Amino acid sequence: MKVVIGSKNPAKISAVKDALETEETIEFISLDVPSGVSAQPFSDEEAIAGAINRARAALEEGNGDIGIGLEGGVHATKHGLFLCNWGALVEEGFPPIIAGGARIPLPDEIAGKLLAGRELGPVMDDFTERKNIRKTEGAIGVFTNGKISRAEMFTHVTKLLTGQYEYRKNNRFTL
Repeated sequence: MKVVIGSKNPAKISAVKDALETEETIEFISLDVPSGVSAQPFSDEEAIAGAINRARAALEEGNGDIGIGLEGGVHATKHGLFLCNWGALVEEGFPPIIAGGARIPLPDEIAGKLLAGRELGPVMDDFTERKNIRKTEGAIGVFTNGKISRAEMFTHVTKLLTGQYEYRKNNRFTL
């Protein structure tokens, strides 16, 4: 089986590989493909679209059996601005499989900067005084005090995707 990941981000690659640990031989390819959405997705709909776009582009460019796209973003609620994360799995001839994951509110200091037009990754780099937080623990890791990393968050989403994929495959049923 050939799985094409629509990102070169190490946290996303690790998530897909961890979720697909199996005795089956899997070839993983990661490609830097566009999400087709803004650099900072600001809604569930935009993050879902980014995940689907990444999965489709990965499948097409990587000539795999399945394409997986993962997209982080934020979503405004009456309780504040929440982190959101979405994934999509695309297989030729079937509708995309979609799954979402954990959500936590962002501190007002961070949310304000995003609402002013900045992107979460650079904001978190400034906040933590470190570089490339998005490629390691991510904002989720920082604000959960290391209890959940970005890779773990996306591993959960990828397990939701691949579980639905296996169910569809085994039951010949389109979700």
